[in-house]
Amino acid sequence: MTCASQVFRHSRKIRNTSGLVKHDCAALVRWFASDTRAFTNKGDDILMVRQPGYGLSISNYPQGSKSATVGLGNSYRAICTAMVSSVGKPKGTVPAAGMFLNRESSCQLMHLRRRLSSKADLPPHQEIGMPSLSPTMTEGNIARWLKKEGDKVSPGEVLCEVETDKATVEMECMEEGYLAKILRGDGSSGIKVGEVIAITVEEQEDIAKFKDYQPSTSDAAPAPKAPPPPPQPKEEVAKESLPSSQPKASKPSAPPADRIFASPLARKLAEDHNVPLSNIKGTGPEGRILKADIEDYLASHGREASAAAAPKAESGLDYTDIPHSQIRKVTASRLLLSKQTIPHYYLTVDSCVDKLMELRSQLNLLQEASGGKKISVNDLVIKAAALALRKVPQCNSSWTNDYIRQFHNVNISVAVQTDKGLYVPVVRDADKKGLSKIAEEVKYLAQKAKENSLKPEDYEGGTFTVTNLGGPFGVKQFCAIVNPPQAAILAIGSAERRVVPSQGPDQFKFSSLMSATLSCDHRVIDGAIGAEWLKAFKGYIENPESMLL
Repeated sequence: MTCASQVFRHSRKIRNTSGLVKHDCAALVRWFASDTRAFTNKGDDILMVRQPGYGLSISNYPQGSKSATVGLGNSYRAICTAMVSSVGKPKGTVPAAGMFLNRESSCQLMHLRRRLSSKADLPPHQEIGMPSLSPTMTEGNIARWLKKEGDKVSPGEVLCEVETDKATVEMECMEEGYLAKILRGDGSSGIKVGEVIAITVEEQEDIAKFKDYQPSTSDAAPAPKAPPPPPQPKEEVAKESLPSSQPKASKPSAPPADRIFASPLARKLAEDHNVPLSNIKGTGPEGRILKADIEDYLASHGREASAAAAPKAESGLDYTDIPHSQIRKVTASRLLLSKQTIPHYYLTVDSCVDKLMELRSQLNLLQEASGGKKISVNDLVIKAAALALRKVPQCNSSWTNDYIRQFHNVNISVAVQTDKGLYVPVVRDADKKGLSKIAEEVKYLAQKAKENSLKPEDYEGGTFTVTNLGGPFGVKQFCAIVNPPQAAILAIGSAERRVVPSQGPDQFKFSSLMSATLSCDHRVIDGAIGAEWLKAFKGYIENPESMLL
């Protein structure tokens, strides 16, 4: 119990034992842990990280475990058991305390480690890692910090804004304390999930001790040892074993290269103007180069310095390098994976949309009278696609290595083009919603996508995608790439006036025909099934009154 008493003396929060039973089990267990990284090893853990729910569940603590629990052993196990029994057995997954949430979204996994004392001169602190805020996120950018070093943070307050592969999300704090150190400042990009971005402490007087803090590298795998040199011949060994009167002089090691400290904004500005940081003297703490230093250098030396350092254009070409946005990098990797691993095939039909246009005009008169949103052709296409999926559910599926998952919800992803890239917000249960409701949701989600303010619940869970290049751009017909893990995507072209046969043998008339191309994953959807779906879709488009039944 000696170690247990040290834990109680070490943490300010544990002294307040009166409110322990009011907290989640995971939070109580973590209060007694010196390092939650020890709980992620399989078979040697108390808290098991589980995806994709991003929650924690409690399992039995093994006897004789060597995990880093500050040496509590049986005492630690007894304390945890007592706490869990006092709160009651958890049902399913327990939300993990010490995580960070994005506002109005579900709990997402935050890499947060509590250290009671990793070094003799460091007080208890927490290392805050870059959170995983979407299923496809592997790295993120920090748009800006809303808290400064030394500020007090409370549960629910926003720490910073994180740019994910989908949108900019606010990261909120779940525990009370002080922000002692910001390791990745405003504008930092390419931060891997789990990489430490900040440090928090419990006591205000501990902030100054983290002025020069650097994240621990103990988690890195040790470098493989070099193989031992081959044994030397006996004669050479005998010669080397003779005593030498001259001492062997050790070769001086090369001094480490000087590191230039600069803020992320300063580095970005210097890179844009081709200014070497070694030519600039920083005015920040400990010689750190700030944005103002770069601006002063450019003002004093003139723009000719940066122009002289700029490389000559290749072959006389004039060009501009546009950096990749996060959403464009993710879209590129997912579409490349789709084309490389999914066996695509394409089916195209032409549908007469004369009745569809007439019905749309009548519905928009009613919408205008009631103050509702106008119904577009794309809204009618979404409704027709959703009803066709309900009639042919095999197309509302996705592929896994062990089975084909057929969805009972018809959630239509709608492709929206923005300045930063392509977004696909989701209209949920589109088969059960009226045209007026679909029109409102599509316009609302498209506006949020253009403002880069989509939440994870706005773009996750789609089962089928509709992309339209006809109405906005006049594209006649095209083939889209399947959006994994979905099994199909519908590409809509423009409607054009054509001469078609009429009732009589020598009679003709003008009709508006629209091309629709279905791209299918052949592992999930056979050709006949895809054709059956297109037939159902064409039936709804050419007889739109049936969508209202």
